[in-house]
Amino acid sequence: MDLFLQDVSGEGVYSFTTGGYVLFVGLMVLALLVVSYFVNKDGKGKMSIKQLTTSALCIALAFVLSNVKLFKAPMGGSVTAFSMFFITFIGYMYGPRVSLSAAFAYGLLQMIVDPYIVSVPQLICDYVLAFTALGIAGFFSNAKYGMFKGYVAGVLGRYFFAVLSGVVFFADYAPEGMSPVVYSALYNGAYLSLEAILTLVVLFVPAVRNGLNRLKNEANEVGVRKEATV
Repeated sequence: MDLFLQDVSGEGVYSFTTGGYVLFVGLMVLALLVVSYFVNKDGKGKMSIKQLTTSALCIALAFVLSNVKLFKAPMGGSVTAFSMFFITFIGYMYGPRVSLSAAFAYGLLQMIVDPYIVSVPQLICDYVLAFTALGIAGFFSNAKYGMFKGYVAGVLGRYFFAVLSGVVFFADYAPEGMSPVVYSALYNGAYLSLEAILTLVVLFVPAVRNGLNRLKNEANEVGVRKEATV
């Protein structure tokens, strides 16, 4: 582990070495390359430049908003300015294959910039799996109310891995007499549900919803004006 991670605190909390940063930057670039070769929901082989650019812009916007923290929990986790939505929105536009890869790349980006690491399995669970789970939204791309269903599904996917991490790696933080499962579920549910509720309230505003539908149509290069149903 010394090649990629080092214990700088002396208390079992790790940070990346130079080799670690190089490795994960390489993985992120690889993930983006994989995205460009995925089969789209329209059956075409590669993503168009417009599709790749739109996904990259959504990832960048999500990353910027993830640093606008409305509330930060004392032991990790925060309520951000709708950052999770823009990863799930990729799924709403392009379906699961692209959204899962984009969410994976976003998880690597979060892992590189502001990691909290106690072990490699925890690193994978909290960053790779939890953020990639946001890509589940893509499975609802063509469903009625797909924007809402996809967002909720993505958040629940991230919530599952956050709770799992809390139970497996941070059980000692649970108050005496409380089950680690209950504690992790309540702790992680508090900040994730608050952000989800705030986001859904904004999405229910007709002007916002209609504007996002138009963006989806334009992102999919729809030539004829056609309103998507969310």
